[in-house]
Amino acid sequence: MQTFFRYNWMIREQWYRWCEEVPQEELLKERVGGVGGILKTLFHVVDVEWSWVQTIQGKPDFQEDFSRYDTLEKVRELDAKFRIDVEPFVLSWHEGLERKRFEDHLPDGRIVIDAWGEVMRHVIAHQIHHIGQLSIWSRELGKPPVSANVIGKGLIESDRGVD
Repeated sequence: MQTFFRYNWMIREQWYRWCEEVPQEELLKERVGGVGGILKTLFHVVDVEWSWVQTIQGKPDFQEDFSRYDTLEKVRELDAKFRIDVEPFVLSWHEGLERKRFEDHLPDGRIVIDAWGEVMRHVIAHQIHHIGQLSIWSRELGKPPVSANVIGKGLIESDRGVD
């Protein structure tokens, strides 16, 4: 679990650096798919990650408005602000939390029961899904996308060559 959150954070930072080389109008341009654009998608990923982590813990959640975070710098600042809540929770994850019950109260009045582990894996998959969209848009701009490869990122030490 922790490995893939660290992977997502690493990839997100690489996308932020990728965005530094793209004009603001391209970052804000409305696009087909996703939530509508490059910067808006990065904002959405950050917001959803924080919201789910807050929600499963029973902590207050609120929806941020993208219009308040319509620059790369502001999205990065929001990411850093939210990471203060998310990272300690992720790094303290243990097997005992996997099957903890989460009651999702839907707007239509239904209650859906999910396991915390399932919700956390959804958060991981959610970013990976949107990163695929960013990769398509980067190619449309004629720029190579950030590599999505997990291998070689140094996320897990192997016993080869490690003392």
